[in-house]
Amino acid sequence: MNSPAKIIFVFALLLLAGCNTTPEIKKTDPLESARGFIESSLKGNYDEAEQYILHDSSNLEYFNGMKAFNEKQVDKIKVGYKEANIIIDSINKISDSESVIHYSNTYKMEPSKLRMVRVKQEWLVDFKYTFLENN
Repeated sequence: MNSPAKIIFVFALLLLAGCNTTPEIKKTDPLESARGFIESSLKGNYDEAEQYILHDSSNLEYFNGMKAFNEKQVDKIKVGYKEANIIIDSINKISDSESVIHYSNTYKMEPSKLRMVRVKQEWLVDFKYTFLENN
């Protein structure tokens, strides 16, 4: 391979490697984790959203149900969610390891909540809380 071809080949490999990187998932702050989960869910990126979930059977069941429901929506609704912005209404710090984030989005405009729990220095979504009757 001649020198210009090698340069183009190496450049192409670097370009492809740069395109395949996934965004770093940061879970060191309850608000940051909540925003990451909400944003990836709105955009339909469920593999990323699942990384924010506290993995227990109830949370995964609720998450998979939400995922299945959202995937069946018509394209117009999916686009509405993808283009929506997150509105954080309030953050209630319950303890050093628990917070509740009250939020909505500019597409649906309905209040919702996420319970965030700290497990081993990571803030994770206790998703079942969203569907239970809690204040």
